[in-house]
Amino acid sequence: MTMNLLLKCGRVAETKAFYSEILGFEVSDSAEGTCTVQKDGGTIIFSDANLWAGPPHCTGTIYFFLADVDSYYEQIKAKAIVRWPLENTSYGTREFAVKDCNEYTLAFAQKRI
Repeated sequence: MTMNLLLKCGRVAETKAFYSEILGFEVSDSAEGTCTVQKDGGTIIFSDANLWAGPPHCTGTIYFFLADVDSYYEQIKAKAIVRWPLENTSYGTREFAVKDCNEYTLAFAQKRI
């Protein structure tokens, strides 16, 4: 089963730039007022349409699982706001998190063997 998220963004153009230039995601235009961002099989669709009340918000963390989290951390740590640094967790992952341009927390993880 594949899961995609549809999230509110402040501005589509700013979101596209952040995800492509800072995070190195594949970014494409979707329907009017939306864009799609993808990384290693994970997809988020952003919309600046007035579908929800208030500013963008999420009470959780959005996880992307990568084959080489250490390398990815080195690529983006100086370009993004790091919410927590690269670390081994007690629940079996090596991960870090950043804040995106819409205030969402994105974690990038790799399962430890």
